[in-house]
Amino acid sequence: MIHIIYLIASVTFILGLKMLSNPKTARNGNLLAAAGMIAAIIATIAFHVGEVDALIYQLIFGAIAIGTVVGWLTAKKIQMTKMPELVSLFNGMGGACAALIGLVEFHHNLGDATSISVILAGMVIGSVSFSGSMIAWAKLNGTIRKAIRIPKYNIFNTVLLIGLFVYGGWITWSETGSEMHLYVLFAAALSYGILFVLPIGGADMPVVISLLNSFTGLAAAFGGFLYGNQVMLTGGILVGSAGTLLTLVMCKAMNRPLFNVVFGAFGGGNSSSESTDSQGSVREVGPSDLAVQLNYSNKVLIVPGYGLAVAQAQHVIKELEQLLESKGVEVAYAIHPVAGRMPGHMNVLLAESNVQYDKLKEMEDVNPEFAQTDVVLVVGANDVVNPAAKTDPASPIFGMPILEVETAKSVVVNKRSMKPGYAGIENQLFFRDKTQMLFGDAKKVLSELVSELKALD
Repeated sequence: MIHIIYLIASVTFILGLKMLSNPKTARNGNLLAAAGMIAAIIATIAFHVGEVDALIYQLIFGAIAIGTVVGWLTAKKIQMTKMPELVSLFNGMGGACAALIGLVEFHHNLGDATSISVILAGMVIGSVSFSGSMIAWAKLNGTIRKAIRIPKYNIFNTVLLIGLFVYGGWITWSETGSEMHLYVLFAAALSYGILFVLPIGGADMPVVISLLNSFTGLAAAFGGFLYGNQVMLTGGILVGSAGTLLTLVMCKAMNRPLFNVVFGAFGGGNSSSESTDSQGSVREVGPSDLAVQLNYSNKVLIVPGYGLAVAQAQHVIKELEQLLESKGVEVAYAIHPVAGRMPGHMNVLLAESNVQYDKLKEMEDVNPEFAQTDVVLVVGANDVVNPAAKTDPASPIFGMPILEVETAKSVVVNKRSMKPGYAGIENQLFFRDKTQMLFGDAKKVLSELVSELKALD
């Protein structure tokens, strides 16, 4: 019976993951996979009744109750701006679980080199995922504001990584049962996770989150091997492979190989070769003038960015869209794959305000449309619309595919100030002749813009 239930649960994981590929079925896919996980947990507990004493079951159900309450309340209360760091935090918890399994099971499998190798591999990968995810979480919430690089960090990290493999191999084949060696390896893995993520700058966070997610899945798969647990193995493989594929998609969207993301430390605050002073002045526009401009447009494209999430302006932008469409204006959204702080951040944000999925256009599809667009309204985006990626070989983002908003007839950029984006570089777009700057909090100025548009009726 337990194998049948595990098979059913594994099928729900696969179907759920497939449903996640379409925004219309994603919610049901998530619920289906969650139902499969609940079934697997219940089956695991139910079919081991009597094998351990009552205290263990009290601890198990107590932990499940606490985790359920904490997880539910956290997910319900979290703001969309905090979603990337919540994903990183939850992912880190998965890595911590895999590491703890290794620490607990090590002494139970002494003398079995195969099991010990699986245990140590899961512990090391889980530890790297946990500590790396915690650093990513700290970077996303602003606790760590800048990339930190120790001298020759690439060499140091590479030596440490090789050392983890060699030390883990020695522990396995020497059949030592010393706790000291186990905990030294554990501490070294935690240290590598920290040093692995610390030098990586903010612009690469979507890639890092995806990569760490694949680490957690791989660590869970090793746990499945250890226990001979098919559903744990299936879940780990799915998470690991999906995370790896998503990482590669993010790298492709940035036109950078994964090696450069991990070892290049892109986005750590380097500035462009051109300074603000050399580029000239910017033109400002107010809500009233912009309302007139939008009112007489035929086509408007909106480019959302992290600033939209920070201001919680997704509902106002939806109201603006509906108002413009009532005036006969064609409105759609241009989505860059790495906009925001995690993959799909903008899609999730706009879905919260019930923006129709067919209005969300991906970069490859929407770039040819900018030249026929009357107004492009950039709300809180920065690096993903920076022409330096195409024109400035000295820029750290040179070669990264961008949304080619500069080809539109008019560009309006909403920002709080002229501060650089998450990559820490100047944006040449702000100084172009066709660009106007709409300064202020996105929610506030867009609300004023909506009011001005209504007044034109």
